[in-house]
Amino acid sequence: MYKNNQVFDRVTARLKAQVGPEVFTSWFGRLKLQSASKSVVRLSVPTAFLKSWINNKYLEQISALFAEEDPDILKVEIVVRSASRANPNIAPPETDVPLQVNQAPAVTRKDQTLSVKGVGAHLSAFGKGHQPANAVIGSPLDPRYTFESYVEGSSNRVALAAAKTIAEAGTGSVRFNPLFIHSNVGLGKTHLLQAIAAAASRHARNPRVVYLTAEYFMWRFATAIRDNDALSFKESLRNIDLLVIDDMQFLQGKSIQHEFCHLLNMLLDSARQVVVAADRAPWELESLDPRVRSRLQGGVAIEIEAPDYEMRLEMLKQRMAIAQIEDATLDISQDILAHVAQNITASGRELEGAFNQLLFRRSFEPNLTLERVDQLLGHLVNAGEPKRVRIEDIQRVVSRHYNVSRQELVSDRRTRVIVKPRQIAMYLAKTMTPRSFPEIGRRFGGRDHTTVLHAVRKIEGLIGSDTKLGHEIELLKRLIIE
Repeated sequence: MYKNNQVFDRVTARLKAQVGPEVFTSWFGRLKLQSASKSVVRLSVPTAFLKSWINNKYLEQISALFAEEDPDILKVEIVVRSASRANPNIAPPETDVPLQVNQAPAVTRKDQTLSVKGVGAHLSAFGKGHQPANAVIGSPLDPRYTFESYVEGSSNRVALAAAKTIAEAGTGSVRFNPLFIHSNVGLGKTHLLQAIAAAASRHARNPRVVYLTAEYFMWRFATAIRDNDALSFKESLRNIDLLVIDDMQFLQGKSIQHEFCHLLNMLLDSARQVVVAADRAPWELESLDPRVRSRLQGGVAIEIEAPDYEMRLEMLKQRMAIAQIEDATLDISQDILAHVAQNITASGRELEGAFNQLLFRRSFEPNLTLERVDQLLGHLVNAGEPKRVRIEDIQRVVSRHYNVSRQELVSDRRTRVIVKPRQIAMYLAKTMTPRSFPEIGRRFGGRDHTTVLHAVRKIEGLIGSDTKLGHEIELLKRLIIE
């Protein structure tokens, strides 16, 4: 096994040099050597999505590197490793964990619909049968929101790859179902979801695509009930291939959530793709019916994080290029763009607002200085303001620090490697947020408030006697605030 580890280390080092450190961290940071025989190497990743992506994009490259390092290696396999913490010295079973691929019914769909401009036209088209092909039903799409205009970076690379995989699949297969994308506001969820809908609708298989915001779904369903047309409304959604729902956190009302639960179950059980976005993870959507929340948690949840400096600068440059198409004389210096990217850090939406402000000011202040830019955009720079800490921020930082997943933190598992981080996260949630014991318990898998109280008291007691733990807690607090 020692020789195999050496070969694996050399291969990963060469792979990192070939693809670059950023791409390597995104796709291969959790790649492990699972087992090796004389001619077959089995590598493992934690999710089916990573397995599928590496198989499709990098397997030939990895196989070639292994063959160069050891000519006896004839085959490289990628498998999904078990979520349980097995002994790494024990060889895994020979059976792989396959990525579930379900074939959609081979039906020729002539009844499609156009993405019409007017909301009224959308409503009238929603439940009708004979509509033009290759288009999107439901809420209007913004033509600017495409994969081509979506700026890729380390904070959104995984979400973008999953989105493209789904859009390219058409009606041929179902991937990562449901796909749940979540992030704070202004980080590109809507852009990505509309890009999925737009790209999927152009697929050669002519998939029937529905894009809806949760508010639109609620309003349309309420209108159907008022007009005694609920049955035809529900039937119109039963024959689709791809459902894309944005702003799931706004789905309210017991009867509406009940109907949505039926729709979700029907689509997932019949192997139709569902993509959902919200401003928090599915287990954080406390207002949702538990059945809906449970079904959403059964898929793949991917978080989009705030863009880094390079990504923010690229977004401003892209916005600048678009503006220069409309006005070739427009010129905002690279120094100003870099300064804005350095200081406006919260979201892409705030960057857009900052750029629009500069665009407007430049029309009567052509010689903008950095000092003047600071004056104009001071309201967008949150320097000195304390950050509002959320429980999901605490869970994310703690899970990364202790190398466990956020799902494990809120699960029923009681192994030591999970219990300690969970108790620390509960302690931090109580000391860094205004949330009550019962609410913290709900955010950690529906636990009782006494469990949270026990965790807080235990960590408080340990901090007094364990200096190392005290330092860890302080480090975690700084990471959460930063």
